[in-house]
Amino acid sequence: MKRPDKKVLLSAVYWLAGLILIMVLPHLAARLQTKTISYSQFKALLSQKRLVAVELAPDSIRGIAFMGPSSMIESLRLELSHEQSSFRPGDMWRQIFDNRGERLRETMRRLESDPAYAEALMLFSTTRVEDKDLVRQLDAAGVEYHGVRESMISQIFWGTVVPVLFWIGLWFLVLRGMGRTGAGLLSIGKSGAKISAEKDTGVRFSDVAGCEEAKEELAEVVSFLREPDRYEALGAQIPKGVLLVGPPGTGKTLLAKALAGEAAVPFFTISGSEFVEMFVGVGAARVRDLFTQAKQEAPCIVFIDEIDAIGKFRGGVMPGGHEEREQTLNQLLVEMDGFEPNTGVILLAATNRPEVLDPALLRPGRFDRQVVLDAPDLKGREAILRVHARGKPLAPDTDLRAIALRTPGFSGADLANLMNEAALLAARRGVAQITQEFLEEAAEKVLAGPERKSRRLGSRERRRVAVHEAGHALVAYYCPDAQPVAKISIIPRGKAALGYTLQLPDEERFLMTRNELLDRICVSMGGRVAEKKVLGDISSGAQNDLEVATDIARGMIARYGMSDEIGPVALARDTSPFLKSGMFEQGPQLSPELASMLDREVHRILTEQEKRAKDIIDKHEAALNDVADRLLQEETIAEEEFEYIVVNAQARPGPSEGNGGKGE
Repeated sequence: MKRPDKKVLLSAVYWLAGLILIMVLPHLAARLQTKTISYSQFKALLSQKRLVAVELAPDSIRGIAFMGPSSMIESLRLELSHEQSSFRPGDMWRQIFDNRGERLRETMRRLESDPAYAEALMLFSTTRVEDKDLVRQLDAAGVEYHGVRESMISQIFWGTVVPVLFWIGLWFLVLRGMGRTGAGLLSIGKSGAKISAEKDTGVRFSDVAGCEEAKEELAEVVSFLREPDRYEALGAQIPKGVLLVGPPGTGKTLLAKALAGEAAVPFFTISGSEFVEMFVGVGAARVRDLFTQAKQEAPCIVFIDEIDAIGKFRGGVMPGGHEEREQTLNQLLVEMDGFEPNTGVILLAATNRPEVLDPALLRPGRFDRQVVLDAPDLKGREAILRVHARGKPLAPDTDLRAIALRTPGFSGADLANLMNEAALLAARRGVAQITQEFLEEAAEKVLAGPERKSRRLGSRERRRVAVHEAGHALVAYYCPDAQPVAKISIIPRGKAALGYTLQLPDEERFLMTRNELLDRICVSMGGRVAEKKVLGDISSGAQNDLEVATDIARGMIARYGMSDEIGPVALARDTSPFLKSGMFEQGPQLSPELASMLDREVHRILTEQEKRAKDIIDKHEAALNDVADRLLQEETIAEEEFEYIVVNAQARPGPSEGNGGKGE
């Protein structure tokens, strides 16, 4: 037996509910306006002379009764007789219905200051019975009465025509909403994707910098969308899907918008989380609806941001535990490589967690290409800075390359924030141009946080912070493979930093040797060692230094195989290589002996580098004290001044003479 169509069933339910409401609504409205009483109660009110005004219809009697003190009845009737120009008993019901019956309450308030009397007015209705003496009794009681006979045309118009027109109009609105994305009462399965034409994206490849290889990969997609015949003549097939992967802030969404802008085609964009719903099957329906819209607008681009929300690996840990997400993923797989070709529909997706995606989603035929957008190199950072410098009044002596060299590891979003912070700093100082000083200060603000000059330290704590930072800088100066010291400051920054030592590389680096990692650990230990040497005790200020040093030492052994005792074995792997969280998970299950060896090696490396830092501090204690004293005076020391202090300390005779470090 064929199941009835969903729209037909919905139409039947809709019109049945509408018919019931049309029949019930007039009676419901009347009940809301009046109190229905029996005819005997009506006669009792008449005999008690509590009736004020009455309308006599062929089948019903409606009127106003006053339930307050009997002495007020005559005064009320007399007042009403003076108001007949604006309130006529014959029009009583119509005037009450359109709120002009409020004049009765105004009359009651004038007759009696107590507002409780106004509540004694009662609108009533009763069914009329055969009563020949009714008119005579009304005359005897002095009640104003009026006969009414409602027009048949009025009854049909207000009771039938108006409700029917209302429901027909509402029905057409519902039907229109069913055919439009994201509108109407029946759009629970609609995708809600936003369509953006070329004029809406407003982004071109020239607006995206620092990812030239990625733009070259996507240039083929633009060419295919503009000239598909050239590729089809050679039997070439454009990739169905392109996956953009990379750390946050590297421009994945911006590059997708630039691709749509260059190709001048409709651009569908939706987040992966918008497919995930509480009801099983809704996400799959939205995927079908999205691709249906895309096929109608082909050629076009569909962009799904954060696709890992629906594309995670199907594990099956609990039966039905992730049923909705897996149904959505299955539908996406079918749409990308099903029985019907998506001619002219190119799917772009972005994620910073490619390691969690289902393998079926990444195979050729679905996402044919993976375009990696990593943190930009020196040349890319300079190009990004120039893009975001457009429209900003830079001073003639600004050097964006120097800023790019000071910001290794910065993403495109970080660099955009840097340029904006520099503009804000210039505006705050009331100058007309952005100078190199503002750019450097903005770089430090993005890197270490804003200065917190309001955080006042005591003299003892301030001395300890100066010694601590001087220890980091001095050890870095005498470690041959450490990055050069660019700036030392004891001005608090960010959430917890009471001071910082800024080290910047001389050139762009992508690899680190074993000696360079050991020097980083040694520099991290320098602040703690300096405190103990000069002040005789250590403090909690070295917490972050110890965490950094321990992570580097554990990574050297567990990930890089830099331990002679354990050997070239990978004991851990990065869980999220693009998120840079510093977390890693344990690889194969370690035996107790191997885990103990790992801990011993970490302890050995940390202890050796602490001793090495102590030897440097002991040998150059005079330079340490000179740097700390200058920090207490000026709060900030630049690279040239720091080197000058260290060189002068070397020239003085004493225990610091002779060092063998790179400072000589």
